[in-house]
Amino acid sequence: MTIRPGPRNLITDVGGIAVGNVDSRAVRSGVTVVLPDQRTVAACDVRGGAPGTRETDALDPTCLVDAVEGIVLSGGSVYGLEAMSGAVAWLGARDRGFRLTGDTTRVSPVVPGAILFDLPNGGDKDWGETPPYREWGMRACESAARDFALGNVGAGMGAMAGNLKGGLGSASAIDGDVEIGALIAVNAFGSAVIPGTGHFWAAPYELDGEFGGRGWPSPLPPVSAAEPFAASRLDVAPPAAGGNTTIGVVATNAALTKAEARRIAIMAQDGLARSLRPIHSHVDGDVIFVLATGKAELSTSPLDRLMQLMRIGSVAADCVARAVARGVYAADNLGDAVSYRSKFPFEGAGT
Repeated sequence: MTIRPGPRNLITDVGGIAVGNVDSRAVRSGVTVVLPDQRTVAACDVRGGAPGTRETDALDPTCLVDAVEGIVLSGGSVYGLEAMSGAVAWLGARDRGFRLTGDTTRVSPVVPGAILFDLPNGGDKDWGETPPYREWGMRACESAARDFALGNVGAGMGAMAGNLKGGLGSASAIDGDVEIGALIAVNAFGSAVIPGTGHFWAAPYELDGEFGGRGWPSPLPPVSAAEPFAASRLDVAPPAAGGNTTIGVVATNAALTKAEARRIAIMAQDGLARSLRPIHSHVDGDVIFVLATGKAELSTSPLDRLMQLMRIGSVAADCVARAVARGVYAADNLGDAVSYRSKFPFEGAGT
């Protein structure tokens, strides 16, 4: 069966998923909210050595909460955790949240999220005692839609990817009745391109020229012989602890349990390893969330279901890799941050 991108090639090709973005070029930061149209099974996997998260413990399969109202990705380091508070307030005001059977009190929206570090990127962070992230979280919920831009958008506004401008990327795949999509805010210590070239690490997974159609270099340089720190950062100064992080969401319409969704999140992390080098480092806080809307039922045969789950995880990892490259490819110059398309101009097969 041929796997193809959805009509938008965005995470919103998964039915019932919307995305909202709010950002500021002056602050060089922003917020991205992923909103399912109803409470949705969720899970996450944390691989980086410097994560910043909220409500991720609630996603453990042994915990009470069986679904979430949304996922928030935010810039701003610890200040960005307030974006989740804004999303909670917006959802709670609309009576969307967790409620025990028979309980008539106010609902408790469950909105996990993760942050990336974009504080020293030259933007105006002089917000005193009122960081903008809570308000941005509410506004991002209000603006959630099926169509959205990539690159310097939302949580990707102030992001970097090695020595290139990072950004917000997304990709989707339709695999029979199963829909899979990824949304990634790329702010990695590692590089998205092969050292000494303009070729993306994710090139083998590209579909329909979605990040320029540059392809794989020939011959492939002996990457493993290069010193990886210098290869990925080139002339960039050594990073500060907690100074990076690539965070994202995978969504599928498959009907998954929390435990199954967790395994998909683990498999999807491999998409970061396919598209960024190095990854999951001491200074990255890499986190992948999974949302499973449950619209597509899987087989009741244990063996057939297992095969379906493994296929979903594999396709999800490919979507993550593609989304990383698309986020970097779509990014524009911002201040002294140079974009991929500025550094590696190329008339390729796609846009």
